[in-house]
Amino acid sequence: MIQEWLSLFESPNLRWVLFGTMFLGIASGVIGSFVLLRKESLVGEAMSHAALPGVCLGFLVAGRELPALMIGAGIFGFVTLWCIRVIHTQTKLKQDTAIGLILSVFFGLGIVLLTMITNSASGNKSGLDSYIFGQAASMVQIDVWMMSGVAVLVILSALLFFKEWKLVIFDPLFAGGLGWKTKSLSSILSLSIVMIVTAGIQAVGIILMSALIITPAIAARYWTDRLGIMVILSAVIGAFSGFSGAALSAVGTGIPTGPVVVLIATAVFLLSFLFAPKRGKLARIIEHRQFRRQWKKQQAIQALDLVSEAAESSYASWQKELGAESREARRLWNWLKKNRYLT
Repeated sequence: MIQEWLSLFESPNLRWVLFGTMFLGIASGVIGSFVLLRKESLVGEAMSHAALPGVCLGFLVAGRELPALMIGAGIFGFVTLWCIRVIHTQTKLKQDTAIGLILSVFFGLGIVLLTMITNSASGNKSGLDSYIFGQAASMVQIDVWMMSGVAVLVILSALLFFKEWKLVIFDPLFAGGLGWKTKSLSSILSLSIVMIVTAGIQAVGIILMSALIITPAIAARYWTDRLGIMVILSAVIGAFSGFSGAALSAVGTGIPTGPVVVLIATAVFLLSFLFAPKRGKLARIIEHRQFRRQWKKQQAIQALDLVSEAAESSYASWQKELGAESREARRLWNWLKKNRYLT
């Protein structure tokens, strides 16, 4: 097993694939932090699903050339975003309803086009099926360069507009009062989402690309309340998920990259959900138990005060006033003795 992992780095092309997928994970984690805090997680889901008809039309126009497929996916990503905003602003439908409608329509169109291409004489070996769940091992060096270039561009955009995006997300009215063009800043963020979705269609896949954007950000959110630290943690989780997923996909024969990447990111999320120091489930359980113990101790002291003012005071009367079971009442009684509430 160790030899198989070491053999991954012997192939130059596979090394580029691994590091290219790692850059894709970093960019996805960075952008995903802003998308999550902006409460537009489903928008990324709609864009990723709507990329399928763009990929199919790109194939019909220029064949299996990655630039044409990315351009087609990017165009449909912008069309999806425009349709969602038009439906949300011009009708009484809510945003999630508009997202569900556009997602279903465009993905259904993509499935129809994909079926037509697959059943055609020239398209039965097109390999477009790999774009649904991703297959990083099938990428060549030029594909890796393009994916890495887009990922680096998205990362630089996030660094350049970090302060502006932060203010637009948390206080858009104040940002507008400062004279900032909030619509332009939001459009740049949307452009970054479209770019990272189109960049990852071959490595991670159309369906699961949105999970690589959102899952690392959700996992990072459990560990911190500061946006800067959240972006860094999300980028680290995304890099680890992308690199590990591509490596496991390369080791296994015929394993799609996208599901492996998502499973690794989900595993990190589950660890964060359970063991994060403040927001984790285990920490919440411990905090709740500590609060309950403190509340029970206060109840025991109050019951002791009420009983001590009565004509007859005893352990039985105190337990009756407290209303606790015998085992818990005995523990609290011993605590009162230990802390000298009883003489």
